[in-house]
Amino acid sequence: MERVAIFPGSFDPFTVGHESIVKRAIPLFDKIVVMIGYNANKQSFFPLEKREKWIKEVFKTEPKVSVECYEGLTVDFCKKVKAQYILRGLRTSADFEFERAIAQVNKMMHPQIESVFLLTIPEHTPINSTIVRDIILHGGDASMFLPSALNMADFKTEE
Repeated sequence: MERVAIFPGSFDPFTVGHESIVKRAIPLFDKIVVMIGYNANKQSFFPLEKREKWIKEVFKTEPKVSVECYEGLTVDFCKKVKAQYILRGLRTSADFEFERAIAQVNKMMHPQIESVFLLTIPEHTPINSTIVRDIILHGGDASMFLPSALNMADFKTEE
């Protein structure tokens, strides 16, 4: 059976931390679907289409990685794409507590789906989308926090 994992998130924006988790997980799975979750009632900073395009650009040479958008429960998306695993990155103990609760609820809803956690590398621990978005919003250079495959100019033109 093919080992399929999803890596869910809003990725607003997709950071070097996200990229690192996916790249480190590639040897563990046959396929990884980066699932951009969206909520029609919630305003994102970057448009969904841009986030999807940027993540596809980051992994354009990696055939095991695909990108899809989804509105709804993550476990329902897992069933849709026949994923048995939910991949998550952990930066801090607070992340662990939050992710543990979600993983346990997901397990109660769909016992066949396992959550897999990878720790971030130490230099990525302070990086999160909120901080990177704030740097971009205020005209700072966030390029060191974004995947090298992406052009910082594309982020600066967003309003």
